[in-house]
Amino acid sequence: MIKKYLLLLILFINVCLPGTISQGLYAQEAQIFTRSDFYLRGPVKSCLVITKYGKEEFEFNKEGILTKNLTRFNEEDYNVTYYKYSDGFLVEKRDEVYRDGTFDKQTSIAHFYAIDTTKNKVVIEDIISYAGETLERYEYHYGEDQKIQTIIRSNNEGVDETQISYTEYKGEITEEYSLNGVIQKTIRTSYKENDKLKVVLTKQFLNGDPNRAKEKVFDKEDKLISLKEYIFDIYKNSFALEKTSRFSYDAAGMLAKEDIKEGKSLKSLEYIYQYDKETDGNWVKQIISPENLFKTRRIKYYEPEEVNANKS
Repeated sequence: MIKKYLLLLILFINVCLPGTISQGLYAQEAQIFTRSDFYLRGPVKSCLVITKYGKEEFEFNKEGILTKNLTRFNEEDYNVTYYKYSDGFLVEKRDEVYRDGTFDKQTSIAHFYAIDTTKNKVVIEDIISYAGETLERYEYHYGEDQKIQTIIRSNNEGVDETQISYTEYKGEITEEYSLNGVIQKTIRTSYKENDKLKVVLTKQFLNGDPNRAKEKVFDKEDKLISLKEYIFDIYKNSFALEKTSRFSYDAAGMLAKEDIKEGKSLKSLEYIYQYDKETDGNWVKQIISPENLFKTRRIKYYEPEEVNANKS
């Protein structure tokens, strides 16, 4: 069941968060998602995304924080995630699974979070099935600098410990993740062109050996402008470039074009949007050319009196 949960999480990251590119699945403290993570502006109450693969619906509170996410594959099969907060901290996340129109207790999961700040911050996550089975516990330990240092996972198979170290050299910061003493990945962040560009190089390891790498370059507005993907060549003992993607944006800051080079193959994708307002609106239709792929969004907004009542 844990594997199924992880697959659903990967699907959510890659499909539902536009512009996000997964670097591999590693345990980390739960992230609080807001309207801006979904390229939504203004007092959005809900957003229904419709694609040929299914429907995804997001609901937000008046502060713009995600409270509900529904993924519908068809009328009978869907997943619902509920988020509960306290004082700006995520305290509960429930992943409910429905199959053939029936709630599936065996594969539904609840996450409960607690925070201890008596010394250095520790966040505890308990994962429990709706059938009442305790599946896993994660402990996220932070240093005095508020950077995460240790992740401890415990379940009925034993205990795993991930150590995260940070080093700085000539303006470059490198994070290294090791699971039970075996290196898993490194993330090196550097800057160039007088700090106008941020370069993030992530290397992934398999059984301690280099496996894959991604280099992402962000502009001064933190928009991804290029991505290079590598695979490790054991014969040359070095990383070999597999794929290069370059991204450009329109005046509204939306992705406008993607140029992809993979081997000798070249492909360009253009993104066209229709908006619900002439200014300061949100896109309600996205067209990807030349694939002729369509994605539509149905957006509901909070009424002004609702927003003002929340502020008073």
